[in-house]
Amino acid sequence: MATRQFQLNDEQAAVLHSAFLQEKHGPTRTRYQAVRLYGSGYRLDDVIDITGCSRTRLFDWCRAYRRDGLSGLVDKRAGGNSRKLTLEQIEELGTKLHRYSPKDLFGKEDGLYWSVEALRRAVARWYGVAYKQNASYHRLFRRCGFSYQRPAKVYKSRREEDVLDFEQRLEKKAP
Repeated sequence: MATRQFQLNDEQAAVLHSAFLQEKHGPTRTRYQAVRLYGSGYRLDDVIDITGCSRTRLFDWCRAYRRDGLSGLVDKRAGGNSRKLTLEQIEELGTKLHRYSPKDLFGKEDGLYWSVEALRRAVARWYGVAYKQNASYHRLFRRCGFSYQRPAKVYKSRREEDVLDFEQRLEKKAP
C-alpha cells in the first residue's frame, strides 16, 4: 500500500479548522474541510462521502493548498454573465417587445413572434449588449412578461405521401 503524499501537521490542521469555522461561503468551507480531513489521515472514501467532492477535485484542492496555502482554496470564480441592462432598460425593453414584433424591426422574414435569436438581435441593436448564453435571453423574456412556448414535436423525417397512404388504409379498415 502506498504511503500518503499529502499530510498536515497539527498546526496546519488547526489553521484549516479555524478558517472552516469562520468562513461563511459554503464552497470555500467545503474546500477547507476536505483538505483538513484528507491531510489529517481520513480515508479518501470517507472524505468524499463527508464533503461530496470528487477524488480529482480533492487532489486539486490539496495541490492548491500546498502551493498557495489558505488563499489557494478561496473560490475564485467570477461568474459568466453579469447584469448588462439596468432595471429601467429592462422595463423599456419589455415595452418595446410588446409594442413591436420581429417583423416590424427586421423585416418580414423574421415573423410575428419573438425568438431568442430575434431578441439577441434586438438587444444588440437597441442597447449594444450581447449576452454569452441563451439562458440570459430566456431570463430577459421572463422579466419582460413573456412566457416560454415549446413547439410541438414534428417528425421531420416522415414523408407526407406515407402519412396520407397510412390514413387511407386506416379509413378502409374502419367498420
